[in-house]
Amino acid sequence: MTTTSTYSYTRVHTATHLTEVILGSIGDILADLGINAGPLHARWKTNENAIKAWIAEGSLAAVVLECQPPTGQAKPVIEFPVAYTTTGGGDAEFTASRARLARFRAKLDRVPAGTTFRLVCTFSGTHTAQPGWSTTTRASTAGLQSLTFGTVGTAPHASASLRYHH
Repeated sequence: MTTTSTYSYTRVHTATHLTEVILGSIGDILADLGINAGPLHARWKTNENAIKAWIAEGSLAAVVLECQPPTGQAKPVIEFPVAYTTTGGGDAEFTASRARLARFRAKLDRVPAGTTFRLVCTFSGTHTAQPGWSTTTRASTAGLQSLTFGTVGTAPHASASLRYHH
């Protein structure tokens, strides 16, 4: 009984931590790219609740930030894959990853004025429906170069990384 309680408690804290890391990173990236983050902030609670629930249940495969210029293919596309472990190993880590992410953000390609964005979530199987989210199709990354940044946040039972398509 105690193990189940500890596991559930830890998984909820992991979900909260990684959700903050992912959404905070997306906010920072949008600011660096000069994309209006107003819609992100307006839907913050909805996005936060959904992503946190999906990480806690272990169904979220990735959060994807698709930047859509006024004309042309979505670019850049930034993925935040989530990996799960059954062991519960790993301490909550954000400070070192945040410094690495700041150096990475300084190298981001610029986007044209008027570029907008959307968030898309992908799943590793069945997931709980969440208010404010619906089924959609991801933008294609065909023809884009890909760069793996590495881990942006770790916690017991899960971690989030970053992949940059440009």
